[in-house]
Amino acid sequence: MFDPTTTIRDIVADDFRAAAVFENHRIDFCCGGDRPVADACREKGVDAGLVASELEAATAAPGDVPRFKEWDLDFLASYIVMNHHAYVRRAVETIGAHTRKVAAVHGERHPETIEVARHFEAVAADMAQHMMKEERMLFPYITRLAQAAREGAEPPQAPFGSVANPIRMMETEHQAAGALLGAIRQATSDFSVPADACTTFRVSYQELEEFEGDLHRHVHLENNVLFPKALELERSLAARG
Repeated sequence: MFDPTTTIRDIVADDFRAAAVFENHRIDFCCGGDRPVADACREKGVDAGLVASELEAATAAPGDVPRFKEWDLDFLASYIVMNHHAYVRRAVETIGAHTRKVAAVHGERHPETIEVARHFEAVAADMAQHMMKEERMLFPYITRLAQAAREGAEPPQAPFGSVANPIRMMETEHQAAGALLGAIRQATSDFSVPADACTTFRVSYQELEEFEGDLHRHVHLENNVLFPKALELERSLAARG
């Protein structure tokens, strides 16, 4: 059985299939993953034993599960860019167009749609800047760290002092994006579609929920796998030198 004192992020980092269990119970496994399962269950009013049983069931079946913790840092950074960053860039235009249309057509009867469109516009703008900083500054440095470790070379010079500094900034921005999407979920009563919703209205809520789910996985890979490993690698290279 899963130890309820184990942190959520460690469980998901060991087997990503566990993320679905935490999402079903609305337990944060990305930004708020650095706490024991028992504490999170207590806060949500969920039986920790039930969650442990569900985690066992979700992770018991054999299968080809990505072991992100075992990947080289440069490979993991590239994976995040090619999969999650690429998804965000594709999705924000479509979802933004849909949320604006829904707000314009249904805003009078459903004022929450105006709030949704406003929040998502902020998410789109924030994520564009956030991903650019990662791709131009943080991830290239992490790639150089990984290469130096493989080649036995001198550690790269960080233009920002230590990788801890941009990581701290990225984690703060992750929390801000998560808060905006949380506000959207709250405004929509967990993406509940009203009876008079048109097709675009329904699709936009589905898209928003999918976007939130992808962001959770995206942030988990950075906060709980990539960033801790980068911090550890930078320290070990400095000690070696």
